[in-house]
Amino acid sequence: MPSRLVDYFNKQPRIGLLSTANKEGKVDAAIFGSPMMVDEKTVVMGLGKNRTFEYLQENPNAVYTIVEQGETIMDWKGLRVYLKMKEYATSGETLENYKRQIAEVVNEDAAAMIHATVTFEVAEVRPLIDMGQGWEQSI
Repeated sequence: MPSRLVDYFNKQPRIGLLSTANKEGKVDAAIFGSPMMVDEKTVVMGLGKNRTFEYLQENPNAVYTIVEQGETIMDWKGLRVYLKMKEYATSGETLENYKRQIAEVVNEDAAAMIHATVTFEVAEVRPLIDMGQGWEQSI
């Protein structure tokens, strides 16, 4: 049975902001809707040959931020999911299977843009706005 965290993370439609930094500390932030949490400790996504992928190879730490407006303008919900890249594949069966799935769900053009599949370990989960309430109260 999927956990509440996995269900929230994978809810569609949604987009989030993946923030990375290179070895010198230069920061990048990019919008993605594709990361999928396969269990409470693992996130998988596809990346193009881009700055995000480049930075992750230099520094495996990242944060994926999901933000959504609640019932009022002051009622923002969301999470900050801190990640550490465990592995990536730029060739092979894992990448080809992922591209096939993207082609079925999105289209062939989207699949062709994917250069690598990346697997992250979830290091920490924090609420969007942390007032000591824990992430469970923020979704």
